[in-house]
Amino acid sequence: MTFTTLDLVTRALVVAALVYASAVALTHWAVRSKRITPFGAWPRFMRRASDPVLLPLERRVIRAGGSPQDAPFWLVGIVIAGGLLLLSLVHWLAGYVATLGGLANAGPRAWTRFVVSGLFSLLMIALFVRVISSWFGISPYRPWMRPVMVLTNWLIDPIRRILPPLGMIDFSPLVAWLVLSLLRGFVLSAI
Repeated sequence: MTFTTLDLVTRALVVAALVYASAVALTHWAVRSKRITPFGAWPRFMRRASDPVLLPLERRVIRAGGSPQDAPFWLVGIVIAGGLLLLSLVHWLAGYVATLGGLANAGPRAWTRFVVSGLFSLLMIALFVRVISSWFGISPYRPWMRPVMVLTNWLIDPIRRILPPLGMIDFSPLVAWLVLSLLRGFVLSAI
């Protein structure tokens, strides 16, 4: 399967998921605003088609303190964010495979640059995951967060000693990102 085919299939899946989520949300909105009756054929069909997806989402929304009636709109948001993430992942993987194909005949210097760049990318992704997980209140002691903490603590802890948090805002991950970006540019230009 070529990248173009994979890209087209991924885009079609994302568009289909967005059409489905939008139809669910619009039907739900029309029933709530009394524009259509909940007992018609279309609303009953949409409820049967959306229950396997919406019921678990409604439970999560209720546990988070929200209204279960907002679940269809959360579904649209999740589909948009997930679709963008999936498309980005497909493009990244295609670029990665193309880079590996280009490195097949390259010398050791190109491989060294590739490995060093990959290590810096891994550290930057770990910083990103650490920041996003802190926004959602995910414990750093969860098993899947431990590698992220190990990859980032060595850089963030010394920065925190120098730059304490300003109220609720902790700038140490931002400074760590800047340090990694500068260090990456310096190291890659030196290789």
